Amino acid sequence: MADMKIVFLGTSAAIPTQNRGLSSIVIKRAGELLIFDVGEGMQKNFLQAKLGINKKMKVFVTHLHIDHCLGLLGLFQTMSLLGRTKKIDIYGEPRLREFINENFRIINIALSFEIVVHVIDKEGVIATEDDYQISCCKADHSVPAFSYCIKEHPRLGIFNIKKAIELSIPKGSLYRRLQNGEDVAVHGKLIKSNQIVGPKRKGRKIGISGDTRPSSKLRNFFDSCDILIFESTYIHEYQRKAIETFHSTSTEAALLAKESNCNKLILTHFSSRYNDPTILLDEARTIHNNVDLAEDMKTFYIPYAE
Repeated sequence: MADMKIVFLGTSAAIPTQNRGLSSIVIKRAGELLIFDVGEGMQKNFLQAKLGINKKMKVFVTHLHIDHCLGLLGLFQTMSLLGRTKKIDIYGEPRLREFINENFRIINIALSFEIVVHVIDKEGVIATEDDYQISCCKADHSVPAFSYCIKEHPRLGIFNIKKAIELSIPKGSLYRRLQNGEDVAVHGKLIKSNQIVGPKRKGRKIGISGDTRPSSKLRNFFDSCDILIFESTYIHEYQRKAIETFHSTSTEAALLAKESNCNKLILTHFSSRYNDPTILLDEARTIHNNVDLAEDMKTFYIPYAE
């Protein structure tokens, strides 16, 4: 089992406010940090959240608007000055490599760790680990942009120790083999794995929209997310402006989450015109019954379904 939590480091759209920095979300899972967007100045909240400077880390950039990517330079330099040694894998559209290389050349940044840029040139799975994968889908924004999903692989079923004792199965390697789906022989008798181990259990699925208009493609991509983090730049009154700027309203985010059968919706990326984004929350809750607001430094813990 892997502990998982979401920490919001920046929740404002385009312009920082007194209480909200620019876009950045961190998912901490089993000691690894998955960072989605790095708005300008996000390293201050990163340090304040005590997430760890030298942990295994992947960074995913949704698109190359400055409120989503400019903070890369400051974050990397801060980590280097604090002694990071582990490499960082960073994912984004093809121009991301040029953005990093040219800025590092001009500013003459020398880091204490390696950066590996993974260019995303098509939709689908872009990162795979033993127990999860991360996929991308094209978003509908004014520049090339991607949305992301983290999906855990199914977990092993529950081991029935009482049944194992009843069948006189000795503890140790036979338990492990049964847990991994292998049938074993005990005192000349075949014991099938499904006699002892329950069915595999569903992993968690987290969706991150980035900046986008809602679309049928994203509805399919985010199907059955446990948590969907979706941009909510405007209230419904400003839908025309949302369409013109390729953003979403709170009601549109809620409708997409409902149609995608997402369990929980978290709204973020609020226009600076809203000192109190509760108005966006109230609108969304008229459509989806499980909605929350992101706030800078707010943490959401993600349990397993059962």
